[in-house]
Amino acid sequence: MDGSIQVYYGDGRGKTTAALGLGIRAAGVGKQVIMVQFLKRKHSDTLDFLKKLEPELQIFRFEKAACGYSDLSPEERQEQFYNIKNALGYAKKVMDTGQCDLLILDEIFGLIDYDIISLEDLNNLIAAKNDSMDLILTGRNLPEGMMEIADCVYSIHTEKEQSPEILE
Repeated sequence: MDGSIQVYYGDGRGKTTAALGLGIRAAGVGKQVIMVQFLKRKHSDTLDFLKKLEPELQIFRFEKAACGYSDLSPEERQEQFYNIKNALGYAKKVMDTGQCDLLILDEIFGLIDYDIISLEDLNNLIAAKNDSMDLILTGRNLPEGMMEIADCVYSIHTEKEQSPEILE
């Protein structure tokens, strides 16, 4: 059975949440799930909570900055660049070895937006996917050609936004 490629993109909130929801569903039926997050802050309380779902669902953040990538100095960006390359190497290893049933590459499209990887790099990474593995990719902007590669593409956009107090 061939694994699927799903994409969640857009300027609205909820891309990571949608991907994580599918990850939780997959873990709930006995599948192994790995999420690699890019361009996220170093730590969050949510991440601590999600550790309770290990080993079925594992989340990895290789970046060490306390703020977002866009707020980093050039020196800090260089350091994060190496951390991101390590994360990409790990993702490729997971794909090569078939280490999980579902791999989520959260905010991977942002790496193209920041010129950390090229579209060709992304396509090569996707091509390394184990045939039976499901893959979820998220990010703000949909890279060229992704509509043709993906099995499902979801555009997430905000029509009205008022942050609920529970998320603050």
